[in-house]
Amino acid sequence: MKTSILFDLDGTLIDSTVPIYRAFKFAFASLNHKIPQDEQIKALIGHPLSFMFSSLGAPKDEIDEFIKIYKECYAKHYLDETILLDGCASALKSASSFADLAVVTTKTSKYSRILLEHLGVLKYFKAVIGADDVSRLKPDPEPIFTALKAINKPSTNAFMIGDTALDALAAKAASVRALGVRCGFGKDLQDYFECVFNNAQDAISWIKENEAKS
Repeated sequence: MKTSILFDLDGTLIDSTVPIYRAFKFAFASLNHKIPQDEQIKALIGHPLSFMFSSLGAPKDEIDEFIKIYKECYAKHYLDETILLDGCASALKSASSFADLAVVTTKTSKYSRILLEHLGVLKYFKAVIGADDVSRLKPDPEPIFTALKAINKPSTNAFMIGDTALDALAAKAASVRALGVRCGFGKDLQDYFECVFNNAQDAISWIKENEAKS
């Protein structure tokens, strides 16, 4: 059976910290609240926006307004300020030659598809699953199951490549093998992932080598 590889987006395939930082700071400034530091925001990337804003001190009754302002600012800048991580384009091309690929992200699939098309790599993915496609986000396994269903594949012979514990926990709950990458935002990756690599291309190479042996 052909291998399936699911990918997180931020910190795994792309670097979108610039527009993320910009949008968070703009939201806090617009609503006259203390602006968080980059490192505070970075430590929360991968979580849902509501959790991030709450953790950064946004009042509970204003969270929806914070998110609205964030999304408006992010939408204006994310295409110009997001980059594909080094080596990912060629790695995805290679991966698509022996596996079915999908994205599983806490971003919306709408923005993710536009971004991946802009970066020239959408063509490699058979599905893009985002926050607007599920009712529960990572670490719940629902996004993983939704992606596998979209590409019509079982959890057997499937891998999830990500950079935070959220990716690993979701994958394990879906009986999918979890591979971590150090190029993103997670810490103590070895505590959560089966194997940890420097980047997505190294993880893809490992999968390809193991497939050749099996």
